[in-house]
Amino acid sequence: MAACRRSLARSLPTLRAASPRIPVATVASARASASRSLATASMAPSSSVLASQRALASAASSSQVASRRLHATAQQLAPATTSAATTATEYPTDHQPIAKPIDTTNFLNNEFVTSKASTWIDLHDPATNNLVTRVPQSTDEELRAAVESAEKAFPEWRATSVIAKQQIMFKFVGLIRENWDRLAASITLEQGKTFADAKGDVLRGLQVAETACGITTQMTGEVLEVAKDMETRSYHFPAMIPLWCIPVATVTGNCLIMKPSERDPGAAMILAELAREAGFPPGVINIVHGAAKTVDFILDEPAIKAISFVGSNRAGEYIYTRGSANGKRVQANLGAKNHAAVLPDCNKNQTLNAIVGAAFGAAGQRCMALSTVVMVGETQEWLSEIADRAKELNVNGGFEEGADLGPVITPESKQRIESLIASAEEEGATILLDGRGFKPEKYPNGNFVGPTIITNVTPEMKCYKEEIFGPVLVCLNVPTLEDAIDLINKNEYGNGAAIFTRSGPTASRFQKDIEAGQIGINVPIPVPLPMFSFTGNKKSIAGGGANTFYGKPGLQFYTQQKTVTSHWRSEDAVSTKAQVVMPTHS
Repeated sequence: MAACRRSLARSLPTLRAASPRIPVATVASARASASRSLATASMAPSSSVLASQRALASAASSSQVASRRLHATAQQLAPATTSAATTATEYPTDHQPIAKPIDTTNFLNNEFVTSKASTWIDLHDPATNNLVTRVPQSTDEELRAAVESAEKAFPEWRATSVIAKQQIMFKFVGLIRENWDRLAASITLEQGKTFADAKGDVLRGLQVAETACGITTQMTGEVLEVAKDMETRSYHFPAMIPLWCIPVATVTGNCLIMKPSERDPGAAMILAELAREAGFPPGVINIVHGAAKTVDFILDEPAIKAISFVGSNRAGEYIYTRGSANGKRVQANLGAKNHAAVLPDCNKNQTLNAIVGAAFGAAGQRCMALSTVVMVGETQEWLSEIADRAKELNVNGGFEEGADLGPVITPESKQRIESLIASAEEEGATILLDGRGFKPEKYPNGNFVGPTIITNVTPEMKCYKEEIFGPVLVCLNVPTLEDAIDLINKNEYGNGAAIFTRSGPTASRFQKDIEAGQIGINVPIPVPLPMFSFTGNKKSIAGGGANTFYGKPGLQFYTQQKTVTSHWRSEDAVSTKAQVVMPTHS
């Protein structure tokens, strides 16, 4: 029986064919060959797997073969076989129009529930601006149902042993691995980043989930759960950022209500499906949708005790202020203007490659994108070489073979980015490489901006003061390292900073003196591994950086510390007079 297993949130046409459903006894080996390259484990395949792979290869069309690409990272991880059910293998592999787009649903009490919304938000493929789905503005009843579901689930989930939660997390990790390509394809279709980059998005979130599997070593009686948590998610990492929070929040005993970005909720909906399959009970994870109305409900709902947010300063400051005023614990990562200081003694070739990759990857739509370079001394002469390398990047639809960067997410984003480029020109900067008006031949209606390099920039210019969030590199020149440090520290943002040098003492001084949350030494995007914490400084993180993401501080955000002091006596007190002085426990 040739049945196709589709996403329960919604199915996306232009799909890769699924393998036939087969008896449970042989499903593991068949899945190993039918789930694209993710099932190519680092161990040697069995003869039955090889035979199945040969059969698939002979039947595959040229378009299917072309879509199986860029799996070097995935092949380093053996897939986990966590259940007998075949994984969903239908997902988009190109940017063809969807004949009948299917509405996105809510996820309430472990069920995908069609919204009764009267207001819907159209979501378009950034490469074509064709309609992909409609996202609901969840109704008041649906928002309340999510809270009630979490409230009902919380007592039992909180009481579930940490070992039992750990086992569910192991299964969740395995399912993410099995659905890696499917998650990445959803990101490429909705957010626009290249398929290879989308796979990296999933991987960085997966690493947090894997780390959460070992959280038993930290849950040693030191902390208690916060209660129901609420997270609102930014659009630029549709899988990674939810996975910053879902594993840590749930494994510590909290129930979660998530509002993914209305611009790309597909990955979050797939994660909800996988969480249910992994064994998360009804009510532990709920998903609602919408814009300002949903956010205000979250901020004002008394049952929600903590809020996690990643996004812009305007939204984040509003969420932090209103949420805190309502007595909630708020974790908010905001805007960025990440700098790199380039020293003359650096490894030139490695540095130029790193700058181009970090500035233009994901079309610059990363909170840790390298948006500003500070060329120290003679290194300003290298700017033309940076431009030459940027010109070689392939700007194309995210599913296209060899694409280096895709479109920005919306026409409004494109307009804002090009407006900031124009403002730089008006203020006297030089547009060394101009990506405005770029249109790939195959995608004339997409939201494309080509790599852009702006030189002769000064700190008072709008292009320097504002976060551009696009494929634009702003370049400033200074004579010394001291000037570079002073310039970087005067900027109001403090997410990340990097230095390129061969000198240990120079790097040590930079590391000590720079006011940023993450420091890279010859590393352009210093996003920490999940056993550490994603930090920030100044306007890049709300509340002075007290509540940061994942790692030990992330665990502390989702838990409440309790100190118990006890005193037991083996004999009765001999005095009838109470002691009123400060107890010293001596």
